[in-house]
Amino acid sequence: MTVPVRTEEQRASALLRAMEVRHERAVLRRALKAGLTSGAEIIRSAGLSGEWQGVRVRWLLESLPRVGPARADSIMRRLVIAETRRLGGLTDRQRDELIEAIQG
Repeated sequence: MTVPVRTEEQRASALLRAMEVRHERAVLRRALKAGLTSGAEIIRSAGLSGEWQGVRVRWLLESLPRVGPARADSIMRRLVIAETRRLGGLTDRQRDELIEAIQG
């Protein structure tokens, strides 16, 4: 499989979009850490719209207050969520259990 040929304009556009996505996620991480946004809201919205579907579950968990790598690992193992799973790829059951785990 060959890499598609892209014009300079297409590459610049893709680079700009990637920078915007990184900025949006940085803003989200700060809002989660500060408690301005809840993880449950993000999980629910990822199930309804495409805005946060690409966010990894582990990244979201580690962005929450009082959740570090060890606690994120524990939650993901208990709920049988793969390390590479993204919010958009969760089943309804996993989504509900994850919301319950972070709220409880």
